[in-house]
Amino acid sequence: MAAHSVPSTLKRLLFAVKYSPLQSRCCAVQREAQYSTISIPSEKTFDKILIANRGEIACRVIKTCKKMGIQTVAVHSDVDSSAVHVKMADEAVCVGSAPTSKSYLNMDAIMDAIRVTGAQAVHPGYGFLSENKEFAKRLAAEGVAFIGPDTHAIQAMGDKIESKLIAKAAKVNTIPGFDGVVKTAEEAVKIAQEIGYPVMIKASAGGGGKGMRIAWNDEETREGFRFSSQEAASSFGDDRLLIEKYIDNPRHIEIQVLADKHGNALWLNERECSIQRRNQKVVEEAPSTFLDPVTRRAMGEQAVQLAKAVQYSSAGTVEFLVDSKKNFYFLEMNTRLQVEHPITECITGLDLVEQMIRVAKGYQLQHTQDDIPINGWAIECRVYAEDPYKSFGLPSIGRLSQYQEPLDLDKVRVDSGIQEGSDISIYYDPMISKLITYGATRAEALGRMEDALDNYVIRGVTHNIPLLREIITHPRFVSGHISTNFLPEVYPDGFKGHQLEADAKRELLASAAVLYIAAELRSAKVLGTQSGSPMDGAKVEVWGALNLASPLLPLTINGTQRMLQVTHSYVLFKVRVLSKLAAELNSYMPEKVSEDTSSILRSPMPGTVVAVSVKPGDTVAEGQEICVIEAMKMQNSLTAVKQAKVKSVHCKPGETVGEGDLLVELE
Repeated sequence: MAAHSVPSTLKRLLFAVKYSPLQSRCCAVQREAQYSTISIPSEKTFDKILIANRGEIACRVIKTCKKMGIQTVAVHSDVDSSAVHVKMADEAVCVGSAPTSKSYLNMDAIMDAIRVTGAQAVHPGYGFLSENKEFAKRLAAEGVAFIGPDTHAIQAMGDKIESKLIAKAAKVNTIPGFDGVVKTAEEAVKIAQEIGYPVMIKASAGGGGKGMRIAWNDEETREGFRFSSQEAASSFGDDRLLIEKYIDNPRHIEIQVLADKHGNALWLNERECSIQRRNQKVVEEAPSTFLDPVTRRAMGEQAVQLAKAVQYSSAGTVEFLVDSKKNFYFLEMNTRLQVEHPITECITGLDLVEQMIRVAKGYQLQHTQDDIPINGWAIECRVYAEDPYKSFGLPSIGRLSQYQEPLDLDKVRVDSGIQEGSDISIYYDPMISKLITYGATRAEALGRMEDALDNYVIRGVTHNIPLLREIITHPRFVSGHISTNFLPEVYPDGFKGHQLEADAKRELLASAAVLYIAAELRSAKVLGTQSGSPMDGAKVEVWGALNLASPLLPLTINGTQRMLQVTHSYVLFKVRVLSKLAAELNSYMPEKVSEDTSSILRSPMPGTVVAVSVKPGDTVAEGQEICVIEAMKMQNSLTAVKQAKVKSVHCKPGETVGEGDLLVELE
């Protein structure tokens, strides 16, 4: 029975099912990889590659290098000395302390590591130095291959102003806007008024959703200019901004391109990336439910035109915004391997890392455009250490006390760089993993994703699996009726978690009762247990072999198989099981009085205080900024919820704060 056919009453309590094997050349090598790395003995590439990155992408590159018989070198900060990518590599070099500016962005230290280890090439992954033309120049000067495009393409496409001009010249559809650098907030307001609201303010050197703000009026433009320039300077060392028309309610669809140094270029179909929060992708799929063959080809051909215009060589991604009438507009080109590249690998069978290595060595592409298939359907969920109940995901830090990936399921791939005991720190991106599922159809891929999320065990940090689970089962998503506004439209008051229906609630209560009995009896197994009347006098039958030491408990509830996760650090539903006497006494317990949050401001997440805009004695208006917290290179403005006088300030710029720390008190 496929996962997508299971009744919806209690999917969140999860279930275990078996799937028939799916024959696909995308899965030619191993089930969890779902792409094919083909080593050609006569085709020598490099003896040793240094990966200038960390986490899951470093591990991803190392896997392909191992298959190709290439030695690998990992670089790491002092706090990453025991990280998974360090253990996987053949050699490892510490390049500095925890802050990225002192380690993973430390070009001098990385160049020293290259010299010491004798690495012949560098794969930059994504982020960090992957689109830094100076780094590519320094490698070229020392005869070390950069596994990516040359400096000209990085420069041309890395600057959003220049890339837009090049795109226009290459006859690529572009968004109306101002084609120069915006220097001041007032100039930004003037330009925005000329373009017409709403507008998008974004960093010229930006990417990954950083340094981007949507403005609907003059005041939001001034505020957006300030925050975007600050984020751009922090993330990219370049605070230049541009402004363009904001395409309201679009889809975000990108085209994967692959080009060599001999003038050959291909488009490897599209990826639908419309499910986003704060301009950062959350769920991606390939192909898109929206594109028809004509639009797909037109987008692919324009993406290749742009790649050829800058003599691009390597894997790259051309991003487009697509409106409801299938008009598409160039957004940007990422001159690196994209986070979501695995779903393209699943539907084409190509190993993009292998292709990048081949191109960097000077080989021609092995395929023509007619060779590129759309074979099946793939979906990726980005699993983050984030609290999804706060702005769809504010960072969470901590240690993974328990961690179990669902790799025993068929057609499931997990790209991760962590393990049980790993720390999720304030210094780096909060991504735990990329969870990818594959199927012959979208329904199969979605069914497998449901099952994979249900069987994914993460303890010790707050994570976004509840939100991911709700997204992929929501009727709008299942029907393909999505846009970049999906989350705020579906959850206008923020994500509140899944709301149980009556039958599902009864099953949950019955399951909790079974677990309570098992614990009370101090038995590892309870067989054939029934709950009597958990709710409204209804009878719910629960069968199963309970191993209370296991995080996953397969149960049969009223004849249907379920997979129950029991956790003490993070729960979807809080259930209390009391004896009759305890329940009677509990009615006399006073309720805890909620804190008056209108008079205090606490940090919603761990981070660093960037700015404090008030002092004791100041009078603040409702909505006025009080302070700014930065976490994972994203700046968050915290505002007053009422007009009041500032009583005390408990933080200052540069300080590190934890989630819930008191920042400011109001009278």
